[in-house]
Amino acid sequence: MKRGFWYGFSALLLAGWYPAGPVQAQSLTGVWQGVETDTGEQDAVWPAVLRLQKGKGTDVFGVLYQEVGGMPAISVTFQMEGAPSADGLRLRHVRKLNETGRTPFSYWCDGAITFTYDAKLEKLSGHATYRPVGDCDVGTFTMYRIKLKSPATVKAGTESTIRVSGRNVMWYADPELKQPLNTGNTYRTRLNKTTTFYLTQGFYPTSQSPVVPITIQATGAVAKATPKPAPPPPPPVLRPDTARPAPAPIIITPTPVVLPTVLFKVGTPELLPEGRPALDQLAAELKARPTLRIRVVGHTDRVGEHEKNQLLSEQRAAAVKDYLVQAGVAADRISTIGYGDTRPLFTSPNVRNRRVEVEEVK
Repeated sequence: MKRGFWYGFSALLLAGWYPAGPVQAQSLTGVWQGVETDTGEQDAVWPAVLRLQKGKGTDVFGVLYQEVGGMPAISVTFQMEGAPSADGLRLRHVRKLNETGRTPFSYWCDGAITFTYDAKLEKLSGHATYRPVGDCDVGTFTMYRIKLKSPATVKAGTESTIRVSGRNVMWYADPELKQPLNTGNTYRTRLNKTTTFYLTQGFYPTSQSPVVPITIQATGAVAKATPKPAPPPPPPVLRPDTARPAPAPIIITPTPVVLPTVLFKVGTPELLPEGRPALDQLAAELKARPTLRIRVVGHTDRVGEHEKNQLLSEQRAAAVKDYLVQAGVAADRISTIGYGDTRPLFTSPNVRNRRVEVEEVK
């Protein structure tokens, strides 16, 4: 935990090794993601990532990374070591490995963290006791890890449910996280071959949050369906060589429509590149409907100060308007408004709350 002249802070977290009853080797090694709270500073949070490996005997070691909530440029990484206890693990801070955003009036607390382990939820609950430096005192940690909870082998071609632990889990088909598949702790799917999924947690994410690969083996032959007679070919459609398929329209109505791929960098109105295709589609529809007028609505996550979030939501709506104007849409057809962090769609923090919506204006 970090405390300063005008703000408090926290640091540490990187574990994954606990026993429930008798110690089982490496049962808690891995990567845990979560947050520290209850440090005596109202509404303050410190997102964290804890990574642990097995050491000599029953000992464990690893690193704890932590950011200031809403201020990811301020962070710390500690070397940690400890040993399992009857129902969890006790870690101590060995030394500081790295620190960013240091100021003359701030410092990081260190001491020890005692964790208990919930095997059903793959959850660590920790109580930190810090050395008495400044106003260092105590803190509470809540950490989760992603772990496969259903069989790692399924029958090929048969619909099955894959179940994992974790908090606010998101599933992707690729390690770059550009092909979303599903959200939640279960995924009902049919696999014809061995497949690897890439999972993240939306529970207090940081720049160090892990991408966890989960591989499911598909065994057995896929039953071949009886082929149906091929239908007669449709009559040829003559079109000019220059014809191109029109982009899929975004159906704009008086009810706000979320643009799910139009997202922003944390704490800024800068559009992420993944949102450009959707905005190009929106510009195409506006050009095709010259009488349509829209309002762009900006939102933020509930991280940071409310006043700053309000301004940021207005800036994000303006960024979308600027993009559409540059694409050839008249500026007087687009109005903007921001609601700050007052209308989240998901439990904060969640990247999907940093969104924009569009609605028709009569």
